[in-house]
Amino acid sequence: MNPALPPEAVVPVLRLQNITKRFGALVANDSISFDLARGEIVALLGENGAGKTTLMNILFGHYVADDGTVEAFGKRLHPGDPGAALKAGIGMVHQHFTLAENLTVLENIALGTQSMWRPRFDRTEARLRIGRLASDFGLAVDPGALVSALSVGERQRVEILKALYREARVLILDEPTAVLTPAETEALFKTLKLLVGQGLSIIFISHKLNEVMAVSDRVLVLRGGKLAGERRTSETTRSDLAALMVGQEPSLPPIVDVPFGGRVLVLEEVSTAGKSSGARLDRASLTLKDGEILGLAGVSGNGQAALAALLSGSEPPTAGTITLAGEQRQPWSTLEALDLGIGRIPEDRHAVGTIGDMTVAENLILESYRSPRFCNRGFLDWDAARAFAEEIIAEYDVKCPSPDTRIRLLSGGNMQKLILGRALDPAPRIIVANQPTRGLDVGAVAYVHGRLIEARDRGAAVLLISEDLEEIMALSDRIAVISKGRISSVTKRGQRSIQQLGELMAGHGLEAAA
Repeated sequence: MNPALPPEAVVPVLRLQNITKRFGALVANDSISFDLARGEIVALLGENGAGKTTLMNILFGHYVADDGTVEAFGKRLHPGDPGAALKAGIGMVHQHFTLAENLTVLENIALGTQSMWRPRFDRTEARLRIGRLASDFGLAVDPGALVSALSVGERQRVEILKALYREARVLILDEPTAVLTPAETEALFKTLKLLVGQGLSIIFISHKLNEVMAVSDRVLVLRGGKLAGERRTSETTRSDLAALMVGQEPSLPPIVDVPFGGRVLVLEEVSTAGKSSGARLDRASLTLKDGEILGLAGVSGNGQAALAALLSGSEPPTAGTITLAGEQRQPWSTLEALDLGIGRIPEDRHAVGTIGDMTVAENLILESYRSPRFCNRGFLDWDAARAFAEEIIAEYDVKCPSPDTRIRLLSGGNMQKLILGRALDPAPRIIVANQPTRGLDVGAVAYVHGRLIEARDRGAAVLLISEDLEEIMALSDRIAVISKGRISSVTKRGQRSIQQLGELMAGHGLEAAA
């Protein structure tokens, strides 16, 4: 809590009492109670599926609790009414942004804030007000820019400005750093300090222990839908919070030097048009070897998606050569990529990795339904599909009621485990892992890392594409950097410092290192 605030600021601005929410047999929230004070940042910490987002959706009115009450500034909120939450001064920035890409920043922020009976929208007044908010809270963004042209960090600023424009006094941030670069995360934290300095209260939903320790005043830990504990941040440790969250702080698998095999994939001066993936590849060269994890670091939007699309068969090259297993190849399709032994873990598990309204079993056979294992004389063998799903659920420790569960009902971590199981069975020769731990908690991260190391140890070539430099440094045998579609030379782990890699990610000296 901000120490400069007067004693009356101790009065809670929010009070949740005995909140319970069930989805069938699943108890997502089990009698959870807590208060939020003025000028306080409370971190809501927990594993994927612990019930954090469900609880905040109840607070904001997207869900109706089966039991319990929510009070804002001493008045009880009408359940299931986002309008009532907004009117009470509660704003929410979702993990997946809710912006209209074909509208400008100004239009997105002001949309729905003026009466339909008002004859004319006063753009000048709105622009001035947005400018004042942006200046006061370090949220620089061009009001006239189209949202489709903004970076991820800029889009998040627009979401925060939307809430402030509506005079939010309580701000809920759901996994706000999941898609941000380290520099954008640091800028966000500075903004949060400015906000609480003006008396706003913030609920910061996260599973990242280091961020929780850096930004919060108090930490609430959810585990299995229950409130497992509460700590003052200044009086706790990362290990203590990890123990509350998952039982103990998971240890990452040991990384040892391994002998590399032959060159399984070689890209030479490859370019793409960038049609399906935004930023294009520009004369990119890369060699991937059997039995290694090659880490590719880079800031989002610098050609990583184009490279993953190229290797997965969804985007052809416009120039350069590709050699696979010693044979120069023409572009392949997505189906041919699978037949060639290329497994993929896509960057966006919601939009690309899964189909939300399909079942777990259906999603698990999406890339292999034509195989004899699941197809008999042109008909799908659903018994075999469900049996396979049960194997993956058991082997990858997926918290899932049954193979017939709609996959959109699962947490991000459990969804990612299913994608991992699908990609690694049967064992591929090449694994394209694009942001494989984005948005996952510390336990799920350790699990994914362990599986990738197992694949490497059995001889697979793993291309790890990540914006997390700590992950790249910890997991990779060799490391390269991508910036503006160009790829640097590859070095062994430890030969370049994090600072040197960061400079290459910013484009400094990349031409010399390519």
